[in-house]
Amino acid sequence: MNIAPLIPMANRIGLFFEALSDRQQGLDEIAEHIRKFWDPRMRRALLDFIDQHPDGKSEAGELTPIVLEAVIQHRQQLEPRA
Repeated sequence: MNIAPLIPMANRIGLFFEALSDRQQGLDEIAEHIRKFWDPRMRRALLDFIDQHPDGKSEAGELTPIVLEAVIQHRQQLEPRA
């Protein structure tokens, strides 16, 4: 799956939840939203992107710091089931 359209989607989710006054709650909510509403292929592409680009940056785009932190922190819950 192409990561390019997923990066802006993830960043919009992050922008919404970054407004919460409790940063940890924001991180949790970002991961929960991605887990609930993203297809397993989308989640796999996001996790593979971070594996290949640990800083969240590539020519395809750049994850915001809060999204990168949320995905890394909640990686286990975002892993698609086999």
